[in-house]
Amino acid sequence: MLPLSGVKVVEIANNIAGPYAGYILAMLGADVLKVERPEGDDARGWGPPFWLDTSATYHALNLNKRGITLNLRDAEASAWLKGYVAKSDVLLHNLRPGVMADLGFGSEAMTALNPRLVYCNLSAFGADGPMQKNPGYEPMVQAFAGLFSINGYPDRPGVRIGTSVLDLGTGVWTALGCIGGLLQREKSGQGCVVDTSLFETALGLLTVHFARYQASGRLPERHPTGSLGVVIFEGFATADGQVIVAAANDRLFAKLCNELGHPEWIGDERYKTNAARIANKVTLIGAVADILRQRSSAEWVERLEKVGVPCAPINDMSVLKDHPQTQALEIVQPVPELDLALISLPLAFDGARPRIKTRAPKLGQHNATLPGLPSDKD
Repeated sequence: MLPLSGVKVVEIANNIAGPYAGYILAMLGADVLKVERPEGDDARGWGPPFWLDTSATYHALNLNKRGITLNLRDAEASAWLKGYVAKSDVLLHNLRPGVMADLGFGSEAMTALNPRLVYCNLSAFGADGPMQKNPGYEPMVQAFAGLFSINGYPDRPGVRIGTSVLDLGTGVWTALGCIGGLLQREKSGQGCVVDTSLFETALGLLTVHFARYQASGRLPERHPTGSLGVVIFEGFATADGQVIVAAANDRLFAKLCNELGHPEWIGDERYKTNAARIANKVTLIGAVADILRQRSSAEWVERLEKVGVPCAPINDMSVLKDHPQTQALEIVQPVPELDLALISLPLAFDGARPRIKTRAPKLGQHNATLPGLPSDKD
């Protein structure tokens, strides 16, 4: 039995962050009812690519859920959903702050209706402050929160992190907050209100960078593949591709020096400690780069792994999806009813990973299965 079996969740969420939180809860066994407006979640149209007329993005974020459509401005539909929430354990949403209250589904009203409810607000900038009602999509919050400033090349403008790290990360924090709220309820008998936001997730991801800035007063430099505080911890071109080399301490650096044919670097005052290597990074990285580009990625990975220096090729999706390590973990699973395989949760219980049991719901797929659900009204 999965850990959230028997937990009833109402998800009123669009796009990525809220649906990802609902996806996590659904994969952990919760019965997640996704409530969409009659025209559907915007992410259904976020393509190409599409699969059976629905975007790949929507499929990935809404597995294992039931789906209905409701016009929450209709009194009959609103009354039905309030009756459902009264018997539920969790309500999560990512509508703009104030909209849920305007619809009659704000946290005060819902926790009064159901004192055991764990109510999750997911927003762009947080529950308080002058920007609490501002809308925000991933790129603008990455920019505002400083993630652009630490990503990319030092001599070029900062760039966006390639994945929707704030949307997905906030989904994780929301699911974690929800589970924490359920555990607290077991002790107190009372539900709670959980607040998360993309901006707070960004600040959390900057924990180390912020500490280094506070301690030094220096803005962090952008490192395209490297590390703020460790050398050698870098990507290098090889004869046929690229590899990452992570000689993250003096012992690993010594092993790397020997394998590169430069044992004299081990005792060299310029490279003897990590602090010295950082001070002389340009010279050291240049010398290592000259050596690594002489052989193939496969040869370097084999040689460095053999002596215990962490090293990996820089792969793309075409390599990753069929790699024996990916396959062994069974994290890529077939989706029922679709000739498509997608990623399951990145965790397992007693060696068993949660399974993808149902495809993302078609628009309004489960309307007819819920007693008393009113027809959609514009």
